[in-house]
This record gives sequence, structure tokens and C-alpha cells, in this order.
Amino acid sequence: MLATEAEVKRLLDAGVHFGHRTDRWNPKMKEFIFGPRNGIYILDLSRTAEQVRKAADFLRDAVAKGGKILFVGTKKPAQEVVKELAERTHSHYVNGRWLGGTLTNLTTIRRSVGRLKSIEDKEKSGAMDLLPKKESATLRREKAKLARNLAGVLEMDKIPAVMVVVDLTREEIAVREARRLHIPVVALADTNADPDQADIAVPCNDDAIRSIRAVMEPMAQAIEEGRRHGATSEGSDKKEKKGKASKDKEAVLAA
Repeated sequence: MLATEAEVKRLLDAGVHFGHRTDRWNPKMKEFIFGPRNGIYILDLSRTAEQVRKAADFLRDAVAKGGKILFVGTKKPAQEVVKELAERTHSHYVNGRWLGGTLTNLTTIRRSVGRLKSIEDKEKSGAMDLLPKKESATLRREKAKLARNLAGVLEMDKIPAVMVVVDLTREEIAVREARRLHIPVVALADTNADPDQADIAVPCNDDAIRSIRAVMEPMAQAIEEGRRHGATSEGSDKKEKKGKASKDKEAVLAA
């Protein structure tokens, strides 16, 4: 399905079409580029709109089947958008430093989460106040660091169904971990990126907040739709099972 005029205009208004300088590009992005202008590449927004829709459909389906999404965006323009959309859609997120092994060594990450919760429990119970001042200060610093790095993955006890990345080039370590575990990657990709590193690459200006938000908003809406559909399907399944169990019981009693 071709992109509509309204979709393209929405992306244009957000500055999604601005790529990098023409001397900083990856030839593999050629199919998504409209052409050069004033020393930078301009992206073909009709292709961007198509890829946004493709990504949204993929995410909707993954979530409807019970999958969880992990958003990753550690550079400044992406941090707030990633946190906001992840929390809104009940997804996981990393918007600070990517900790090596977040996916490939999940056991260690869960251990760190346990440590954070242990310190928080001490703080809530008042046990922290009974410690020597130096020791309690050290624990509070440790807590702040752990909270900063783990805030978005506190409930991630298994690998996500899909990883959504802002800036395919910058988040290469996270992408590498996802690919190693065969986790599908949806990525916002500027003109300097290698789209082959993502399952679905969405060509866009990944350096501006407005652009990032414009591209990710339809994805967030699709995740919300997927959650609603999944909840409805689950409710129907439970109702069907309950009805079957009731009929089976009646059959046994009648025998």
C-alpha cells in the first residue's frame, strides 16, 4: 500500500527527511534517498512512511501474541521519547548506557536488579539509617547508578520479542546482541546506516526529537492496539475454555 499524502506531510513537517552530509553516507541506504540538496541527502518520505507502516504492523502482531518490546535510544534526542513511549506502552527500555550483556547475559542483569531492590528495601525499612554514614553514602551512590542503568528493564525477566532502536549505527552493540539471539530488530536508520543490520529499517532523521517522535508514535499506537487485541483474545480463550470445562462437567454428571 502506497503512502498517503497526509502521512508524507506529517513526516515532512517534523523534518524526518533530513539525512546526513553527502560525504557521510552508506550506499546501502540509496533506495531510501530522494537525492542531495545543499550538501546533505534528502530521504524519500514515501519510502519512510511505507517502512513506518511495516514496522507498526510487525510490532502490533508481536504484542498481540504476547510479546514484549524493548526500546533502545541512548543519545540525548532519543532518551525522553524512548522512556515516554516505552512507559506508555508497558514496554522495556534502555535510554542510558547500554550495559554489555543486557540481552546475552540476562542472568547477570537480573542479579543487578536484585541488588537494586535489596538496597531499596534497606532504605524503606530504615536499616540504611543504622549503618555508618560512609557505608550508607556508598550504598546510596550504588543505588543511584543501578537505578539510572536499569530503570527501564526492572521487569525484563526474559528476552524481548522485538527490539526497537533509535540510531542503528550508534546502537551497534545492542543490535549485535539482539541478532545473536535472533531477536528481530526494528531500527530508525539515517543515511549513514547499514539497513542490512535491521529486520526493518525505517529511513529517517534520527538526530532530532521531533523527527524521532514522528516516526515512533505510529509504532507506539500499534503496540497499544496489539495489547488490546491480545487482551481481548486472551479473554475470549478463557471464556471458551470455561464453557468447555462446564460442558465436560455436565457430561460427566449425566453419565
